[in-house]
Amino acid sequence: MAFEEKLNTILARSEELEALLGSGEADADTFVKLSKELAGLKDVVEAIKEYKTAIKQIEDDQAMIDDPEMDAELKAMAKDELYEIKNNLPAIEKNLKILLLPKNAVDEKNAILEVRAGTGGEEAALFAAELFRMYEHFAAEQGWKFEMLSVNDTGLGGYKEATASVIGKNVFEKLKFESGVHRVQRVPETESAGRVHTSAATVAVLPEAEEVDFKIDEKDLKIDVYRASGAGGQHVNKTESAVRITHIPSGFVVACQDERSQFKNKDRAMRILRSRLFDFQQQKLDAERSVDRKNQVGSGDRSERIRTYNFPQGRVTDHRINLTLYKIDEVMNGTALGEIVDALIEDNQLTRLSELE
Repeated sequence: MAFEEKLNTILARSEELEALLGSGEADADTFVKLSKELAGLKDVVEAIKEYKTAIKQIEDDQAMIDDPEMDAELKAMAKDELYEIKNNLPAIEKNLKILLLPKNAVDEKNAILEVRAGTGGEEAALFAAELFRMYEHFAAEQGWKFEMLSVNDTGLGGYKEATASVIGKNVFEKLKFESGVHRVQRVPETESAGRVHTSAATVAVLPEAEEVDFKIDEKDLKIDVYRASGAGGQHVNKTESAVRITHIPSGFVVACQDERSQFKNKDRAMRILRSRLFDFQQQKLDAERSVDRKNQVGSGDRSERIRTYNFPQGRVTDHRINLTLYKIDEVMNGTALGEIVDALIEDNQLTRLSELE
C-alpha cells in the first residue's frame, strides 16, 4: 500500500469509528472495543493531519511564489514560510513513520522483572539489590505498581535474586531493553586498600503472561512444598508454606517462600513460570523471524554486557548505543533512568525504520 493511501485509510477508519460511537447503536462490549481502537489511533491521526497540513501549505506557498501576478511582499512572506515548513517537514515525517511502525502486542503488557547477582560475591549481591531498588523507584516515577514476588537475600543487605511484578501502561515496552548483564565498578566497603572492583548482575524482563496467553498443562508440573528458610521466627519451622514448581518439559524451576500462605506462594510461582515460558516462546518466534538479531537493540541476549555503572567516575554507560551519563546517583534513584530508556527506544525505532526503507 502506498504511503498516502495508507494515511487516508487510517483517517477514514478514525472517522468511521467516531460515527459508530456517536450513533448510539453499539452495545456495551462493542462500544468499549471501538473506543479502545479509536484511542489507539489518536496519536497517529494527529500526526497524519500535521503532515498533510504541512504538505498543503508547501503547495500553497509554492503556488504563490510561482504566480507572476502575486504581490512581491506576499511572495517574500510565502518564501519565508516555505523555508520554515520544509525545514520542519523531515521531523514531522519521521515522527509519523515511527507511529506507523507495526506494534508488538507484548509491548502493552505488564512485566515480570528478575534481578540476579552475578560474579563478584557479596558485592554483586549488594549491586543486585541496588538495581532492584532502582527499578522500584523508576516504576514509581512512571506511576506503575511495583509488587515484589520473591526475594532471596544474603542477610547482609544484598540479593542473590529478586523478582517483581510491574503493572502499568506499556511497562514491557519501556523495560524490555533492560535485559542483560549490568556491570558495576567501584570500591567495596570491605576493600581496605581502596581498589576498584568489578562485579555484575543480570536482569531479565519478561512480558507477564496471562492464562489466555499461555496455557500450562498441570500434568507437566512437579509441585513441591517445604518449610521456608531464613527470617520468619517460629512460623518458619512449623508451616510448609514454601512452594517449588518444576515445569518438566522445559526444566524451568520457580520457588516462592515469601508469603505465609502456600496458596499465595503457588500463585506467585505460577505467574513467574507462565511468564518465563511465554517469553521463551516469544524469543523462539523472534529468532525464527530474524536471521541476524545482533543488529537489534535489546535482542534479549542476556549474556551480553549492556551497561556499566562506574561509581568513582560518576558515570553510567550503555554500550549498545554508546550513551554515557555523568549522573550515576540520579540513575540509581530512578529519576534519570528514563533518559537511557527513551534513548534505547528511539534507537530501536530508527533501526526498524531503516529496515523498512
